[in-house]
Amino acid sequence: MNSASAPVDVVVAGGGIGGLSTAYALARSGRSVRVLEREPEFTEVGAGLQMAPNATRILAGWGLLDEVLHAGVAPCRLLFKDVLDGAELTHLDLDDAFVRRYGAPYVVIHRSDLLAILTRACERAGVALVPDCDVRDVTTEPDGVTVHSAKGDHHGLLAVAADGLHSTLRARFSDDEPICSGYVAYRGAFPVADLGDRIDQNALQDVVCHVGPGCHLVQYPLRRGEMFNTVAVFKSPGYLRGEEDWGGPEELDEVFSGACEEVRAGLGSLWRDRRWAMYDRLPIPNWVDGRLVLTGDAAHPMLQYLAQGACQAIEDAACLATELGGAAPSGWDGAVKRYEAERTGRTARVQANARLWGDIWHVDGVARLLRNELFQQRAPRDYRHVDWLYA
Repeated sequence: MNSASAPVDVVVAGGGIGGLSTAYALARSGRSVRVLEREPEFTEVGAGLQMAPNATRILAGWGLLDEVLHAGVAPCRLLFKDVLDGAELTHLDLDDAFVRRYGAPYVVIHRSDLLAILTRACERAGVALVPDCDVRDVTTEPDGVTVHSAKGDHHGLLAVAADGLHSTLRARFSDDEPICSGYVAYRGAFPVADLGDRIDQNALQDVVCHVGPGCHLVQYPLRRGEMFNTVAVFKSPGYLRGEEDWGGPEELDEVFSGACEEVRAGLGSLWRDRRWAMYDRLPIPNWVDGRLVLTGDAAHPMLQYLAQGACQAIEDAACLATELGGAAPSGWDGAVKRYEAERTGRTARVQANARLWGDIWHVDGVARLLRNELFQQRAPRDYRHVDWLYA
Protein backbone atom coordinates (compact mmCIF):
# COMPACT_ATOMS: atom_id res chain seq x y z
CA MET A 1 0.00 0.00 0.00
CA ASN A 2 1.14 3.55 -0.63
CA SER A 3 0.72 6.30 1.96
CA ALA A 4 -2.51 7.49 0.34
CA SER A 5 -4.25 4.13 0.78
CA ALA A 6 -2.69 2.76 3.98
CA PRO A 7 -5.26 2.35 6.77
CA VAL A 8 -5.66 5.19 9.28
CA ASP A 9 -7.72 5.63 12.41
CA VAL A 10 -10.07 8.26 10.94
CA VAL A 11 -10.94 9.28 7.37
CA VAL A 12 -12.59 12.70 7.10
CA ALA A 13 -14.66 13.48 3.99
CA GLY A 14 -14.47 17.23 3.44
CA GLY A 15 -11.68 19.72 3.97
CA GLY A 16 -13.58 22.82 5.03
CA ILE A 17 -13.55 24.41 8.46
CA GLY A 18 -15.54 21.56 10.00
CA GLY A 19 -13.47 18.80 8.42
CA LEU A 20 -10.10 20.32 9.29
CA SER A 21 -11.23 21.18 12.83
CA THR A 22 -12.26 17.57 13.33
CA ALA A 23 -9.01 16.29 11.84
CA TYR A 24 -6.89 18.52 14.05
CA ALA A 25 -8.83 17.75 17.23
CA LEU A 26 -8.47 14.01 16.61
CA ALA A 27 -4.79 14.24 15.61
CA ARG A 28 -4.05 16.15 18.83
CA SER A 29 -5.43 13.19 20.77
CA GLY A 30 -3.05 10.82 19.00
CA ARG A 31 -5.21 9.52 16.17
CA SER A 32 -3.95 9.07 12.61
CA VAL A 33 -6.20 11.07 10.31
CA ARG A 34 -6.62 11.53 6.55
CA VAL A 35 -8.75 14.32 5.03
CA LEU A 36 -10.22 13.88 1.54
CA GLU A 37 -11.23 17.15 -0.15
CA ARG A 38 -13.08 17.28 -3.48
CA GLU A 39 -11.54 20.60 -4.54
CA PRO A 40 -7.99 20.85 -5.97
CA GLU A 41 -6.90 22.98 -2.99
CA PHE A 42 -7.83 23.44 0.64
CA THR A 43 -9.43 26.85 0.26
CA GLU A 44 -12.63 28.68 1.27
CA VAL A 45 -14.79 30.85 -0.95
CA GLY A 46 -16.39 33.82 0.78
CA ALA A 47 -15.38 36.69 2.97
CA GLY A 48 -15.73 37.40 6.69
CA LEU A 49 -16.58 35.03 9.50
CA GLN A 50 -17.64 35.81 13.07
CA MET A 51 -16.18 33.61 15.79
CA ALA A 52 -18.02 33.76 19.12
CA PRO A 53 -16.38 32.69 22.40
CA ASN A 54 -17.98 29.24 22.36
CA ALA A 55 -15.61 28.58 19.42
CA THR A 56 -12.61 30.77 20.29
CA ARG A 57 -12.49 29.13 23.73
CA ILE A 58 -11.91 25.81 21.94
CA LEU A 59 -9.35 27.36 19.59
CA ALA A 60 -7.51 28.65 22.65
CA GLY A 61 -7.45 25.14 24.10
CA TRP A 62 -6.04 23.87 20.83
CA GLY A 63 -3.28 26.47 20.93
CA LEU A 64 -4.56 28.30 17.81
CA LEU A 65 -6.20 31.43 19.23
CA ASP A 66 -3.08 33.61 19.01
CA GLU A 67 -2.82 32.87 15.28
CA VAL A 68 -6.52 33.64 14.84
CA LEU A 69 -6.23 36.94 16.70
CA HIS A 70 -3.17 37.91 14.67
CA ALA A 71 -5.00 37.22 11.40
CA GLY A 72 -8.32 38.75 12.45
CA VAL A 73 -9.81 41.54 14.56
CA ALA A 74 -11.27 41.55 18.07
CA PRO A 75 -14.14 44.05 17.65
CA CYS A 76 -15.32 46.38 20.40
CA ARG A 77 -19.06 45.86 20.08
CA LEU A 78 -21.88 44.06 18.32
CA LEU A 79 -23.98 47.07 17.28
CA PHE A 80 -27.53 46.85 15.92
CA LYS A 81 -29.16 49.67 13.94
CA ASP A 82 -32.34 50.11 11.94
CA VAL A 83 -32.00 49.79 8.15
CA LEU A 84 -34.56 52.48 7.36
CA ASP A 85 -33.65 55.36 9.68
CA GLY A 86 -30.20 54.33 10.94
CA ALA A 87 -31.24 54.60 14.60
CA GLU A 88 -29.10 52.70 17.09
CA LEU A 89 -31.15 49.89 18.66
CA THR A 90 -28.83 48.07 21.04
CA HIS A 91 -25.26 46.85 21.43
CA LEU A 92 -23.27 44.18 23.18
CA ASP A 93 -19.86 45.23 24.51
CA LEU A 94 -17.12 42.73 23.65
CA ASP A 95 -14.74 44.16 26.24
CA ASP A 96 -12.75 42.65 29.10
CA ALA A 97 -15.94 41.95 31.07
CA PHE A 98 -17.30 39.96 28.13
CA VAL A 99 -14.07 37.98 27.82
CA ARG A 100 -14.03 37.23 31.56
CA ARG A 101 -17.64 36.06 31.43
CA TYR A 102 -17.14 33.65 28.53
CA GLY A 103 -13.47 32.79 28.84
CA ALA A 104 -12.49 33.91 25.33
CA PRO A 105 -12.88 36.87 22.95
CA TYR A 106 -15.19 37.52 20.01
CA VAL A 107 -13.13 37.55 16.80
CA VAL A 108 -13.89 38.32 13.16
CA ILE A 109 -11.64 36.72 10.55
CA HIS A 110 -11.55 36.04 6.83
CA ARG A 111 -12.73 32.52 6.06
CA SER A 112 -9.64 31.78 4.00
CA ASP A 113 -7.39 32.93 6.86
CA LEU A 114 -9.07 30.59 9.35
CA LEU A 115 -8.88 27.72 6.89
CA ALA A 116 -5.17 28.42 6.32
CA ILE A 117 -4.55 28.36 10.09
CA LEU A 118 -6.36 25.03 10.41
CA THR A 119 -4.53 23.61 7.39
CA ARG A 120 -1.13 24.50 8.85
CA ALA A 121 -2.16 23.09 12.23
CA CYS A 122 -3.20 19.82 10.61
CA GLU A 123 0.08 19.60 8.72
CA ARG A 124 2.03 20.16 11.95
CA ALA A 125 -0.04 17.45 13.63
CA GLY A 126 0.69 14.94 10.87
CA VAL A 127 -2.74 14.87 9.25
CA ALA A 128 -2.64 13.55 5.67
CA LEU A 129 -4.36 16.08 3.39
CA VAL A 130 -5.57 14.69 0.05
CA PRO A 131 -6.99 17.30 -2.36
CA ASP A 132 -8.93 16.68 -5.58
CA CYS A 133 -10.44 13.56 -4.05
CA ASP A 134 -14.24 13.41 -4.25
CA VAL A 135 -15.85 10.96 -1.82
CA ARG A 136 -18.58 8.83 -3.42
CA ASP A 137 -19.74 6.53 -0.62
CA VAL A 138 -18.75 4.77 2.58
CA THR A 139 -19.01 1.07 3.36
CA THR A 140 -19.27 0.35 7.06
CA GLU A 141 -18.05 -2.84 8.68
CA PRO A 142 -18.45 -3.88 12.32
CA ASP A 143 -15.01 -2.57 13.22
CA GLY A 144 -14.17 -0.09 10.47
CA VAL A 145 -15.00 1.68 7.22
CA THR A 146 -14.00 1.84 3.59
CA VAL A 147 -14.36 5.29 2.07
CA HIS A 148 -14.82 5.10 -1.69
CA SER A 149 -13.41 8.10 -3.53
CA ALA A 150 -12.54 9.23 -7.02
CA LYS A 151 -8.96 8.24 -6.21
CA GLY A 152 -9.67 4.78 -4.88
CA ASP A 153 -10.58 3.35 -1.50
CA HIS A 154 -9.42 4.59 1.90
CA HIS A 155 -9.62 2.34 4.94
CA GLY A 156 -10.07 3.42 8.52
CA LEU A 157 -11.65 2.65 11.86
CA LEU A 158 -14.01 5.62 11.62
CA ALA A 159 -15.31 7.90 8.85
CA VAL A 160 -16.46 11.47 9.46
CA ALA A 161 -18.77 13.11 6.91
CA ALA A 162 -17.89 16.81 6.83
CA ASP A 163 -19.00 17.39 3.24
CA GLY A 164 -21.21 20.39 3.83
CA LEU A 165 -24.73 21.58 3.07
CA HIS A 166 -25.04 19.42 -0.05
CA SER A 167 -23.53 16.35 1.64
CA THR A 168 -23.82 13.16 -0.37
CA LEU A 169 -23.19 11.06 2.75
CA ARG A 170 -26.12 12.61 4.66
CA ALA A 171 -28.38 10.55 2.37
CA ARG A 172 -27.41 7.57 4.55
CA PHE A 173 -29.31 9.26 7.41
CA SER A 174 -32.12 11.23 5.78
CA ASP A 175 -33.83 11.74 2.43
CA ASP A 176 -34.29 15.46 3.11
CA GLU A 177 -33.06 18.22 0.82
CA PRO A 178 -31.68 21.71 1.57
CA ILE A 179 -34.47 24.22 2.22
CA CYS A 180 -34.27 27.53 0.38
CA SER A 181 -35.14 30.53 2.55
CA GLY A 182 -35.79 32.80 -0.43
CA TYR A 183 -33.08 35.11 0.89
CA VAL A 184 -29.89 35.83 -1.01
CA ALA A 185 -26.58 37.24 0.23
CA TYR A 186 -24.13 39.55 -1.52
CA ARG A 187 -20.68 39.84 0.01
CA GLY A 188 -17.62 41.96 -0.46
CA ALA A 189 -14.18 42.28 1.16
CA PHE A 190 -11.95 45.14 0.05
CA PRO A 191 -8.90 47.00 1.37
CA VAL A 192 -10.00 49.81 3.67
CA ALA A 193 -7.87 52.27 1.71
CA ASP A 194 -9.92 51.59 -1.44
CA LEU A 195 -13.34 52.32 0.08
CA GLY A 196 -13.05 55.91 1.33
CA ASP A 197 -16.33 57.39 2.57
CA ARG A 198 -18.29 54.24 1.76
CA ILE A 199 -17.29 52.93 5.21
CA ASP A 200 -19.37 53.52 8.34
CA GLN A 201 -16.66 54.67 10.75
CA ASN A 202 -18.20 52.66 13.61
CA ALA A 203 -17.73 49.53 11.56
CA LEU A 204 -13.95 50.01 11.56
CA GLN A 205 -13.95 48.78 15.15
CA ASP A 206 -17.38 47.16 15.62
CA VAL A 207 -19.57 44.53 14.02
CA VAL A 208 -22.42 46.73 12.76
CA CYS A 209 -25.69 45.11 11.74
CA HIS A 210 -28.52 47.13 10.21
CA VAL A 211 -31.80 45.17 10.40
CA GLY A 212 -34.93 45.99 8.45
CA PRO A 213 -37.97 44.82 6.50
CA GLY A 214 -36.90 41.77 4.54
CA CYS A 215 -33.24 42.77 4.51
CA HIS A 216 -30.15 43.48 6.57
CA LEU A 217 -26.57 44.71 6.13
CA VAL A 218 -23.58 43.62 8.22
CA GLN A 219 -20.15 45.28 8.19
CA TYR A 220 -16.90 44.76 10.11
CA PRO A 221 -13.12 44.90 9.64
CA LEU A 222 -10.84 41.99 8.76
CA ARG A 223 -7.09 41.27 8.62
CA ARG A 224 -5.91 43.49 11.46
CA GLY A 225 -8.22 46.27 10.25
CA GLU A 226 -6.67 46.45 6.78
CA MET A 227 -9.69 44.95 5.00
CA PHE A 228 -13.40 45.73 5.27
CA ASN A 229 -16.17 43.14 5.02
CA THR A 230 -19.76 43.81 3.96
CA VAL A 231 -22.71 41.41 3.66
CA ALA A 232 -26.14 42.42 2.32
CA VAL A 233 -29.00 39.94 2.63
CA PHE A 234 -32.56 40.30 1.34
CA LYS A 235 -35.75 38.40 0.57
CA SER A 236 -35.88 38.08 -3.19
CA PRO A 237 -39.04 39.43 -4.88
CA GLY A 238 -38.23 37.18 -7.84
CA TYR A 239 -38.15 34.12 -5.59
CA LEU A 240 -41.58 35.05 -4.21
CA ARG A 241 -42.88 35.33 -7.78
CA GLY A 242 -41.54 31.87 -8.61
CA GLU A 243 -38.93 33.06 -11.10
CA GLU A 244 -36.12 30.69 -12.01
CA ASP A 245 -33.38 33.33 -12.03
CA TRP A 246 -33.88 35.35 -8.85
CA GLY A 247 -31.84 37.53 -6.52
CA GLY A 248 -29.95 39.57 -9.13
CA PRO A 249 -28.24 42.93 -8.51
CA GLU A 250 -31.30 44.86 -9.68
CA GLU A 251 -33.28 43.22 -6.86
CA LEU A 252 -30.56 44.16 -4.38
CA ASP A 253 -30.96 47.82 -5.32
CA GLU A 254 -34.75 47.59 -5.33
CA VAL A 255 -35.05 46.08 -1.87
CA PHE A 256 -32.57 48.51 -0.29
CA SER A 257 -33.89 51.60 -2.10
CA GLY A 258 -35.64 52.86 1.03
CA ALA A 259 -32.66 52.31 3.34
CA CYS A 260 -30.85 55.09 5.16
CA GLU A 261 -27.85 56.76 3.51
CA GLU A 262 -25.37 54.79 5.60
CA VAL A 263 -26.75 51.48 4.35
CA ARG A 264 -27.03 52.55 0.72
CA ALA A 265 -23.39 53.64 0.84
CA GLY A 266 -22.50 50.18 2.14
CA LEU A 267 -23.95 48.57 -0.98
CA GLY A 268 -21.01 50.01 -2.89
CA SER A 269 -18.70 47.64 -1.00
CA LEU A 270 -20.17 44.46 -2.45
CA TRP A 271 -19.15 42.10 -5.23
CA ARG A 272 -22.00 42.19 -7.73
CA ASP A 273 -20.84 39.37 -9.97
CA ARG A 274 -21.66 36.61 -7.47
CA ARG A 275 -24.34 35.87 -4.90
CA TRP A 276 -25.21 33.18 -2.39
CA ALA A 277 -28.75 31.83 -1.97
CA MET A 278 -29.36 30.97 1.67
CA TYR A 279 -30.33 27.41 2.63
CA ASP A 280 -30.59 25.31 5.74
CA ARG A 281 -32.10 21.93 6.63
CA LEU A 282 -34.33 20.70 9.43
CA PRO A 283 -32.59 18.97 12.37
CA ILE A 284 -32.27 15.20 12.22
CA PRO A 285 -31.89 12.99 15.32
CA ASN A 286 -29.43 10.44 13.94
CA TRP A 287 -25.84 11.26 13.02
CA VAL A 288 -24.29 7.82 13.45
CA ASP A 289 -24.43 4.81 11.12
CA GLY A 290 -22.05 2.23 12.50
CA ARG A 291 -18.61 3.79 12.15
CA LEU A 292 -19.79 6.69 9.97
CA VAL A 293 -20.65 9.98 11.73
CA LEU A 294 -21.88 13.36 10.53
CA THR A 295 -20.42 16.70 11.54
CA GLY A 296 -20.64 20.40 10.65
CA ASP A 297 -22.99 21.49 7.87
CA ALA A 298 -23.48 17.89 6.79
CA ALA A 299 -25.20 17.35 10.15
CA HIS A 300 -26.77 20.72 10.97
CA PRO A 301 -26.68 23.36 8.22
CA MET A 302 -28.15 26.59 9.57
CA LEU A 303 -29.02 30.08 8.47
CA GLN A 304 -26.37 32.61 9.38
CA TYR A 305 -28.29 34.94 11.70
CA LEU A 306 -26.54 33.73 14.85
CA ALA A 307 -23.14 33.55 13.10
CA GLN A 308 -22.76 30.00 14.42
CA GLY A 309 -22.17 27.73 11.42
CA ALA A 310 -18.40 27.46 11.81
CA CYS A 311 -18.63 27.78 15.59
CA GLN A 312 -20.90 24.76 15.89
CA ALA A 313 -18.64 22.75 13.59
CA ILE A 314 -15.72 23.52 15.91
CA GLU A 315 -17.85 22.46 18.89
CA ASP A 316 -18.60 19.20 17.05
CA ALA A 317 -14.89 18.58 16.55
CA ALA A 318 -14.02 19.17 20.19
CA CYS A 319 -16.88 16.96 21.38
CA LEU A 320 -16.01 14.06 19.09
CA ALA A 321 -12.36 14.17 20.12
CA THR A 322 -13.35 14.27 23.80
CA GLU A 323 -15.73 11.32 23.49
CA LEU A 324 -13.19 9.19 21.65
CA GLY A 325 -10.60 10.28 24.19
CA GLY A 326 -8.09 7.59 24.95
CA ALA A 327 -10.59 4.80 24.30
CA ALA A 328 -9.51 1.74 22.38
CA PRO A 329 -11.22 1.34 18.99
CA SER A 330 -13.39 -1.39 20.49
CA GLY A 331 -15.08 1.33 22.54
CA TRP A 332 -15.66 3.76 19.69
CA ASP A 333 -19.22 2.61 18.97
CA GLY A 334 -20.32 3.90 22.35
CA ALA A 335 -18.20 7.04 21.99
CA VAL A 336 -19.82 8.14 18.73
CA LYS A 337 -23.30 7.53 20.16
CA ARG A 338 -22.42 9.77 23.11
CA TYR A 339 -21.23 12.40 20.65
CA GLU A 340 -24.53 12.14 18.80
CA ALA A 341 -26.53 12.40 22.02
CA GLU A 342 -24.65 15.50 23.16
CA ARG A 343 -24.60 17.39 19.87
CA THR A 344 -27.97 16.78 18.22
CA GLY A 345 -30.00 18.68 20.81
CA ARG A 346 -27.57 21.57 21.04
CA THR A 347 -27.32 22.12 17.29
CA ALA A 348 -31.06 21.70 16.73
CA ARG A 349 -31.62 24.56 19.19
CA VAL A 350 -29.13 26.74 17.34
CA GLN A 351 -30.74 25.93 13.98
CA ALA A 352 -34.21 26.82 15.28
CA ASN A 353 -33.03 30.02 16.94
CA ALA A 354 -31.17 31.10 13.82
CA ARG A 355 -34.43 30.96 11.88
CA LEU A 356 -36.27 32.83 14.64
CA TRP A 357 -33.58 35.51 14.88
CA GLY A 358 -33.83 36.05 11.12
CA ASP A 359 -37.60 36.54 11.44
CA ILE A 360 -37.06 39.12 14.20
CA TRP A 361 -34.51 41.02 12.13
CA HIS A 362 -36.75 41.27 9.09
CA VAL A 363 -40.15 42.32 10.45
CA ASP A 364 -42.00 45.35 9.06
CA GLY A 365 -44.72 47.78 10.12
CA VAL A 366 -45.90 47.69 13.73
CA ALA A 367 -43.76 44.63 14.44
CA ARG A 368 -40.66 46.60 13.45
CA LEU A 369 -41.60 49.43 15.81
CA LEU A 370 -42.15 46.98 18.67
CA ARG A 371 -38.86 45.20 17.97
CA ASN A 372 -36.97 48.49 17.93
CA GLU A 373 -38.55 49.56 21.22
CA LEU A 374 -37.68 46.26 22.89
CA PHE A 375 -34.11 46.39 21.58
CA GLN A 376 -33.67 49.96 22.78
CA GLN A 377 -34.93 49.03 26.25
CA ARG A 378 -32.32 46.31 26.64
CA ALA A 379 -29.54 47.05 29.16
CA PRO A 380 -26.06 46.83 27.57
CA ARG A 381 -24.94 44.27 30.19
CA ASP A 382 -27.97 42.03 29.71
CA TYR A 383 -26.53 38.67 28.67
CA ARG A 384 -29.72 36.61 29.04
CA HIS A 385 -30.15 36.01 25.32
CA VAL A 386 -26.57 34.93 24.61
CA ASP A 387 -25.54 33.02 27.75
CA TRP A 388 -27.06 29.79 26.44
CA LEU A 389 -25.02 30.12 23.26
CA TYR A 390 -21.67 31.50 24.42
CA ALA A 391 -21.23 30.24 27.98
